[in-house]
Amino acid sequence: MRAALFRQHGGPEVMEVAELPDPTPGPGQVLVRVRAAALNHIDLWLRRGLPTMKIALPHVPGGDVCGVVAGTGAGVRGVKEGDRVVINPGISCGRCVRCLAGEDNLCPDYHLVGEHTWGGQAELLVVPAANVALAPPGPSDEQLAALPIGYLTAWQMLLDRARLKAGETVLVMAAGSGVGVAAIQIAKMHGARVIAAASADEKLARSRALGADETLRYGPDVDLAGELKRLTQRRGVDVVIDHAGGPTLSQLVRACARGGRIVTCGATAGHDVSVDLRYVFWRQIALLGSTMASKARLLDILGFVADGRLAPVIDRVLPLEKVADAQRVLEARQVFGKVVLRVD
Repeated sequence: MRAALFRQHGGPEVMEVAELPDPTPGPGQVLVRVRAAALNHIDLWLRRGLPTMKIALPHVPGGDVCGVVAGTGAGVRGVKEGDRVVINPGISCGRCVRCLAGEDNLCPDYHLVGEHTWGGQAELLVVPAANVALAPPGPSDEQLAALPIGYLTAWQMLLDRARLKAGETVLVMAAGSGVGVAAIQIAKMHGARVIAAASADEKLARSRALGADETLRYGPDVDLAGELKRLTQRRGVDVVIDHAGGPTLSQLVRACARGGRIVTCGATAGHDVSVDLRYVFWRQIALLGSTMASKARLLDILGFVADGRLAPVIDRVLPLEKVADAQRVLEARQVFGKVVLRVD
């Protein structure tokens, strides 16, 4: 099979497309012929190299995948050859207390397709049968590949962690990211007022077209907390969706309303942050961590995509051979929504 891979850590230039042996499904596994695979920032971090995460090389990235079942191992039920499917990227043991309680993303063995395992930026991918969801007929392969990681992450952040209620004000930081575009749509679908924040005017305009009620351009010269107070008549925001961390976190704390919730799923701008605890306890602000969501949530999301209430956002589609270019534009943050590779 052809696969996008890197044999050493470095810049986008280390990405290549090469031939690898075809995988074979074992008991309880499904072989998927990949049609489309979307990029995520984890692909960039793995390629650069993470001191706390050692992976075997060569490595094939890609956790967001849509394809067609090409074969099944012994004992697989519910899917057959020819079925179009979406891959649920979170892999767990399926046996522990967390998994059996429907909290598989809290499993001690939890990991992602394309992270500790080879991913879907290849012609073929083997995954556990539990990680295969039947695709609705309407959306394209590229749209379905743009879904899982971003929409699962945003769903849990807003609904399972922040317990969003209709009428609340939600601030979506990095609104043009995969999580950002998903969060805007999910928050609006649940009756929230959305403030979308981004660093470029074009992304703010596209956020408004996606449903954001207000937009805010941020940067080093912007008083983020002050602007958010202005937009909320000094009340503050109820829920903050953030995956940057870094120096802006202290301003986000100051911008929260009483009883506000800040949910973070990453630290792309820095993990070592400073927070004034007086705001936290006096305003009773909750700082919540979030990683992905349970497998069941993908089935809910696919249903909302099928009936048109959620619509994946694609910035561009490139052939597999252009994987290095795809990583460059993602790394430069020149995208709104997802960059997708067409594989077949």
